[in-house]
Amino acid sequence: MQYRTLGRTGVRVSTLALGAMNFGAIGRTTQDEATAIVDAALDAGVNLIDTADMYGAGESEEMVGKAIAGRRDDIVLATKAGMPMGEERNHQGGSRRWLTIELERSLRRLGVDHVDLYQLHRWDPATSDEETLSALTDLQRAGKIRYFGSSTFPAYRIVQAQWAAKENRLGRYVTEQPSYSILQRGIEAHVLPVTEEYGLGVLAWSPLASGWLSGAVRAGQEVATHRSAFLPERFDLSLPHNRARLDAVERLAGVADAAGLTMIQLALGFVTAHPAVTSAIIGPRTLGHLHSQLAAADTVLPADVLDAIDEIVAPGLDLAPQEKFDTPPVLLDPALRRR
Repeated sequence: MQYRTLGRTGVRVSTLALGAMNFGAIGRTTQDEATAIVDAALDAGVNLIDTADMYGAGESEEMVGKAIAGRRDDIVLATKAGMPMGEERNHQGGSRRWLTIELERSLRRLGVDHVDLYQLHRWDPATSDEETLSALTDLQRAGKIRYFGSSTFPAYRIVQAQWAAKENRLGRYVTEQPSYSILQRGIEAHVLPVTEEYGLGVLAWSPLASGWLSGAVRAGQEVATHRSAFLPERFDLSLPHNRARLDAVERLAGVADAAGLTMIQLALGFVTAHPAVTSAIIGPRTLGHLHSQLAAADTVLPADVLDAIDEIVAPGLDLAPQEKFDTPPVLLDPALRRR
């Protein structure tokens, strides 16, 4: 396993981080399976575990807490808040009220007295940067979080938050967690240059593009039922962007074969090759999935392989732009661009 410094924090983290989204209802992973995955990941040198309050409505945090009991100090523990937690209108977002309430709930579910990294799951356009950063700064000073970061922020919001922190003499986001893979490279054009400029650590989620780059989605073979049931539009091959992804996957498989690599090694090696990326977050549902992903822990792609990838999916290109999660709200809601 390789290790890198998380932004400017001085904390060393593994280049593969364990994501716990699949623990519980989402991935149908049981507590025993989750504990076995955590055990194997830690034995392999993984020291960063990332979860969120919304994963299984808190179930993932509970399962992570049970799995890490007795070895908390060896783990860089990260969670997230801000996405809706139920129907109550104020149980979401980046307000001081909600973040203070929800952090206490996350700590109880995890069975810990602090988290190392607390991340705002999405930018909240209804809440000012000053409000959110002030709340996070106070939680940090209270010792309940060590650092705080953002997740899936547009580049201009990352810049704005850095400015607001400096202007108001508040703590700042020290990490960003964007979606990044061979098939979704848009952040190379805007987000990653900004994170490098401000010295943010980058934890890339969905490096296997929801399974497109795992080897499980290939021409002529049926998509697994759990994938098509959870995100049917993401694997509907009648859609032009999915046909473009399938074509790219077939060509990438040839590159992987020629280099003596699995598709997973190619995909994870690509993400961790970018100098702005600290860690790639893997999200195994089973112990077998974990072992196939850990095989990429020391993969370093040579220049000719990276060049071949660039020929298939150009730098800065998203093959499925409608799946971006950092699109400014004004582009999604016509009411925001009409007088």
